[in-house]
Amino acid sequence: MSIAKPVIGITCGDLNGAGIEIIIKTFSDNRILEQCTPVIFASNKLINFYRKSIPDINFNYQSTRDFNRINARQVNLFTCWEEEVQINPGQLSEVAGKYAALSLQTAVAALKQKQIDGLVTAPIHKKNIQSPEFTFTGHTPYLKNIFGVNDVVMMLCAGNFRVGLVTEHVPVNEIAKNISKEKILSKLNIIYQSLQKDFGIDKPRIAVLGLNPHAGDEGLIGNEEETVIKPAIKEARNNNMLVLGPYSSDAFFARRSFERFDAVLAMYHDQGLIPFKTLAIGEGVNYTAGLQAVRTSPDHGVAFDIAGKGKADNSSFVAALFECIDIINRRREYEENRKNPLRKITPAILANAEDEKIDES
Repeated sequence: MSIAKPVIGITCGDLNGAGIEIIIKTFSDNRILEQCTPVIFASNKLINFYRKSIPDINFNYQSTRDFNRINARQVNLFTCWEEEVQINPGQLSEVAGKYAALSLQTAVAALKQKQIDGLVTAPIHKKNIQSPEFTFTGHTPYLKNIFGVNDVVMMLCAGNFRVGLVTEHVPVNEIAKNISKEKILSKLNIIYQSLQKDFGIDKPRIAVLGLNPHAGDEGLIGNEEETVIKPAIKEARNNNMLVLGPYSSDAFFARRSFERFDAVLAMYHDQGLIPFKTLAIGEGVNYTAGLQAVRTSPDHGVAFDIAGKGKADNSSFVAALFECIDIINRRREYEENRKNPLRKITPAILANAEDEKIDES
């Protein structure tokens, strides 16, 4: 049985950033059309402005305002606006944020209505996108709100290396009070289910990092590990999840202990993202786990310093696109397997799992 190519929506990101450049570079390779049908949410003038700045590029598309006219053999541009918009590569401007939000809102509406099968978002700037209609610190909380789910996980992926976060864009002096046993358990449940449904792993192994240096040294350097994190891990294990930790972050990544796990849960943004981006070497993907729909993005920002110069590297965007396609296909396979009464998933047997110790000195 042949599987229909997924229709993937693409948002333009900040109009003055590197988003459209990496989109054009990605879809100039027509081989991608064998894997998906792309729909870019932007305008003709925006596309043509950046196409002129990339020498020797072979990029063609058709524009439409009707999803019934999407062409599976071409790159499609869904026209979100017709008016002239000032484009100044590398500059932070209110208008660039306004139209980035319009692209995102139009694409997400299509995603909710199942006019597209998945979404890849180009980078936005968190300051200029703010408005009375958009009051979120990024894509992840916006999508959580729009889809009406209780919780999601910002998960960074690069092959089998995956890092989820308990807290996201939270000031450092507020991190500890934003961490609770309930929140850790919620994130672990989402990660566990996502690893099964989205990544095809029947018995996921998840590592949990500590909050304090040396994972608290048994209460000598902070007590969150003893009072919050360990109880959450214990309850997760009682719920038949193979979860280990808490581990000291520095030793855990330095000794590549993450290679023994299917995912890592970090307590805060930089604890997870600094080692991830260092080790993923430009091919990381940001995935929003816990949504009914599939959304990915590259793991970098707007890159104002090189915007409009033809220098942007599209490696992370290409990885995000293929991760989106792969997750959609894995979800389809997962649902088909659930319908198959002959398939039996054996639950993880925690009795056989040794609580590994990693030298944290």
